[in-house]
Order: sequence, then C-alpha cells, then structure tokens
Amino acid sequence: MTKADLVEQCAAKTGLTRTDVAITVDSFLEAIKRSLESGNNIEIRGFGTFKVKLRKARKARNPRTGEEVPVPDRKVPVFKPSNEFKNLIVKQPIG
Repeated sequence: MTKADLVEQCAAKTGLTRTDVAITVDSFLEAIKRSLESGNNIEIRGFGTFKVKLRKARKARNPRTGEEVPVPDRKVPVFKPSNEFKNLIVKQPIG
C-alpha cells in the first residue's frame, strides 16, 4: 500500500476530499519525523511505538576485498508494534 492508497481509503471512509486527507497524512508523518528528530518517542496505543535507537560502533568486512571496515555509532528509527497489533496480524492466515 502506498501513501496515495492510504489517502484514498481514508477519504472514502471519512467523506473528506483527497486533498484534505493528503494534507492530514503529510502533517501526521511530518510530526512523527520532527518528534523523532528531537529525541522524543511516539506511542500510539493499540498500534505501536516509534523511537530512535543507538546502534553501537562495530567492525564490518568489505565483501569484495575482505578488508575490515569500522562502522561508527549511529541512530536508527525503529517501530515496535503493540501486542494488540501483533495479535491481529498473527491471526491472519498465510497466503
């Protein structure tokens, strides 16, 4: 599903225009990005938590040369689904 598909579904369900829904979705995503950028976590009950984790420095190997390459510390955004959300997905049949 793309952002356009999401906008289309929300517009159909709410009766709002696609333009209004697109602005709302964009604003929501921007708010998440700004919050994570400033170091805050976002918890949406029943859905999950967005947060930033620090990955430690490590040594990696260049697969072409076999040379050891240092990888510095870095921050990565992560999403942890809530138990309610996980249980909803687990109940779905595969295929």
